[in-house]
Amino acid sequence: MRKSFKGLFFVLVMLSLLLAACGGGTAEENTQNNVVVEPTEEVMEEPTEEVMEEPTEEVVEEPVDTGLTCAEPIKVGFITDLSGALAIYGAHMIPSFMLGMEYATGAPGSVGDVFDATAATENTFTLEGCEFQVFVRDDASTPDNTATVARELIDVEGVDILVGTVSSGATATLQGIAAENQIPLIVAPGAANDITGVNFNEYTFRTSRNNYQDAINECTYLTQQYSTFVQIAPDYAFGQGSAAAFRDACTLDGGTFVADDIFAPLDTTDFTTYMEQILDSGAEAYIVSWAGGGFVPLMQAATDQGVTESMDLGATFIDNVLMPIWYGNALGSTAGILYHWSAPDNAANDFLVEQTKPRYGVMPDLFAGDGMNAAIMLVEGIKATGGDPSADALIPVFEGMTFEGPKGTVYIRPEDHVAIQDMYILKLVNLTDPDANFYEYVDTTRPEPPCLLPEALVDRCGDLPVGTLSGE
Repeated sequence: MRKSFKGLFFVLVMLSLLLAACGGGTAEENTQNNVVVEPTEEVMEEPTEEVMEEPTEEVVEEPVDTGLTCAEPIKVGFITDLSGALAIYGAHMIPSFMLGMEYATGAPGSVGDVFDATAATENTFTLEGCEFQVFVRDDASTPDNTATVARELIDVEGVDILVGTVSSGATATLQGIAAENQIPLIVAPGAANDITGVNFNEYTFRTSRNNYQDAINECTYLTQQYSTFVQIAPDYAFGQGSAAAFRDACTLDGGTFVADDIFAPLDTTDFTTYMEQILDSGAEAYIVSWAGGGFVPLMQAATDQGVTESMDLGATFIDNVLMPIWYGNALGSTAGILYHWSAPDNAANDFLVEQTKPRYGVMPDLFAGDGMNAAIMLVEGIKATGGDPSADALIPVFEGMTFEGPKGTVYIRPEDHVAIQDMYILKLVNLTDPDANFYEYVDTTRPEPPCLLPEALVDRCGDLPVGTLSGE
């Protein structure tokens, strides 16, 4: 039977989106109950001074006990998209990473409360006897640009650690340069399976999820609604990995794909012929895995060709800006999302939510969790090494690391450096709230993807399923 939200139950894997259920999902009402009312009750029941002192001890006093010192400033190269096809997502990264550095070190950076990438390219944070110098560069999601700015950061600025980038294709380039120079790389928010799969190297870690985590989350719910599927994805690493993951996860959950996966070039602007293939498949729902501006003409073609009238579109919820544009007919629907500020209930997320809008004018968006997690992971790693930023010191610390971020506990799986993390399932209840408080909380999950290392490294996978969720 067709659902009332026909045409928009998207499974847009553009960068993922996943379930939630640990402590603090929220609707408009639930957000106030869980995030505001409960802390208010604690403040009224306990002396205000104690409530103020506890967070201070976590952020500032606890690191003091380590006696952290650094012989030289820790230099961090932060690469994101500020001007290219995925700049809408790069805009999520600057505020969240800088606030994450502030949260982890206990004070704002040298530029003050707000980092404006049009006015500054450096920001310095201090923790005990350590300085963290962050150098910001724009790669416009173009691999050639990524290579240029990465080499400049390494050869000219002498960075010790790299963080980035938005495009999975550009991230592959960044991985190679990091390995060549033996520099640890924290990937955020690139999602392609290949990053910690066929392109794996010992220097690459991630705080972003991978395609499989998106698919495991979404297929659990899609297959409760539909039996037959067809999917379209961009013809590069992110799209190919996403299609493989969705086919595996949804099939394992009882779904059937009635046609071959459809791949279109990333720069496609006319999706007419692709929509005709989707329409001819006869599937109940079509899954879209797309990132960037191409999603707009894709959805327009789906409307023009009658696809949205003939079958339902499975898609994860997306960023706060595009949600009102494309999900107007989806009110009442339930889907997965990588991160939304209203879902988690923890101290790091509270800080991110409380500080982002007053300083940057918007609420934290889709990839804000990845950005803040990257900063926290970086600082926690340096604390664990006693101020040593070398790969020899950081790699064994990062492998198996757990830390607390805005998405709760993150675990860096030592076998393949995948970041096991909470993902969320939410119900869309409105699209007009000025703070993008669009959802009611439904659930939290922690998807466990298979190990996707290349054959030469498969021994690293240990007891994990290899290649597919079933391991077959």
